[in-house]
Amino acid sequence: MNQMTPDAKPAAQTDTRFGRVIAVSGTRITGLLEGKKTPRVGELVKIATANSTVFGFVTGLSIDVPSTAGVEVRRVELEVVGEIDHRQGARAVFQRGVATYPSLDDPLIAADGEDLRRVFTRPGRQEDGARIGSLHQDPSIPAVIQPAELLGKHFAVLGTTGAGKSCAITTILRAILGRHPAAHIVILDPHNEYATAFPGQAEIVTPQDLELPYWLLNFEELREMVIGTGSPQPDADAVILNQIVTEAKRNLAPDPEAALAITIDTPVPYRLSDVAKIIDAAQGKLDRPSDMAAYHRIKERFQAMQQDRRLAFMFPGGSGMGGGTAALQGLITRDSMAKILGRLFRVPVAGRPVTVLDTSGVPAEILNVVVSLLCRMSFDFALWNEQKAPILLVCEESHRYAPEDERAGFEPTKRALSRIAKEGRKYGVSLCLISQRPSELATTVLSQCSTIFALRMTSQKDQEFLAAALPESSHGLMGELPSLRNGQAIAVGEGVALPTRIDFDRLADEHQPHSRTAPFATAWQEDQLTAADLTEIVRRWRRQN
Repeated sequence: MNQMTPDAKPAAQTDTRFGRVIAVSGTRITGLLEGKKTPRVGELVKIATANSTVFGFVTGLSIDVPSTAGVEVRRVELEVVGEIDHRQGARAVFQRGVATYPSLDDPLIAADGEDLRRVFTRPGRQEDGARIGSLHQDPSIPAVIQPAELLGKHFAVLGTTGAGKSCAITTILRAILGRHPAAHIVILDPHNEYATAFPGQAEIVTPQDLELPYWLLNFEELREMVIGTGSPQPDADAVILNQIVTEAKRNLAPDPEAALAITIDTPVPYRLSDVAKIIDAAQGKLDRPSDMAAYHRIKERFQAMQQDRRLAFMFPGGSGMGGGTAALQGLITRDSMAKILGRLFRVPVAGRPVTVLDTSGVPAEILNVVVSLLCRMSFDFALWNEQKAPILLVCEESHRYAPEDERAGFEPTKRALSRIAKEGRKYGVSLCLISQRPSELATTVLSQCSTIFALRMTSQKDQEFLAAALPESSHGLMGELPSLRNGQAIAVGEGVALPTRIDFDRLADEHQPHSRTAPFATAWQEDQLTAADLTEIVRRWRRQN
């Protein structure tokens, strides 16, 4: 048998004992409190067994028969999370799971600072970890994430509005960047919050300088934009749209062999003027006006989209089909895919490993299409670069794009996120989901996140949904969700050493995301706008600028 070292000995009886075990049921332990010391809910305690030290979290406290006089029976409920097996001698380290369960009358002992360090610090991995805060139980002990585990199996940041999700994700990302300055992080930012959070490290992409040409759309995305749900014959229109766009793409192929390899989903440029010519030629061969209606609808929709200034990032120029200048045609047909990928995914990084995609100005009716395109491009780029540039895709308001309700959202967007969640780690694309309504998020997507940071959550429905998605050993900590303060979270999963309550580090003022609530109290003290300001507001409203 291995000789025990002083550092590996079982917990001594002289430690701060506060009770004993009176019931064991799987990972749930019931103890009888002794003396005046009472642990707190969420506190880590240890149980000394014959061969090991078992650790567990306090999940509940009770008094069987409260009394103002006489002896009271006080109980403590524990959820066991792991142990240090002292039979391993000098190699004894904390491990999740339990091989030797406590027995009746085994002592319950308060965990000290050294115990907490041994439990929450992974041996030999300190140099790989990134600090994001401190343990709530002992602020002197850092809360550390392991970027490899966190990113390799996806993660989520969940919590009610105002709980500190934006600051939490900024803290996590800045910690990762501190260890990995050549990262490739893409943030889908629907509220323009993160532009100020990464000064000097982020490429800020706004609708004014975003470039996502229409020819990058696959057929499902293009169909949603051109046909949508308003067509009286959507299936017939879709067949015609497929034929027209495929022919227009093949018109620019360098040779017949290359043209045969082009399909409706191939991301190659094509001219809108060619689309117009193909439609006109097809209409000229039709005898009945009723047969021309579908062609007319498709042509009108293309014209409307190209002339919509809000869609300038997708249809540059905006002077209508068939009437564009030579410069406009050159801009539309220029194959800029490599340049677009380089900017979106930071290749080369050039000191800016983060891309913040401000989608707040994208029209609501096509936002899902744009997000679908970006998600799909992230996966395809990771697939074809053969893991040379792994990507982290951060998706704010993820319940909007991957809803649990099958009738809501845009199915291709949900499918693109699901594909990343299920297959992304094999190809080098990681997913971070951020949501204030986890109960509305697709279970198939959330269940793929192996690390979850749960901030304050008051909705019973959201709490129950989250509990169903987490391992049973974490359920005790979930009871603390409604009482968490801003900037606190329950961290659970592969990216952290052990499920625990953490306090995120406070961000410097220059790194704060712009996510403050409107200043009603101060703004309503006196008039902030004049009648003259309304003219400028109307102008911006109408120009969508």
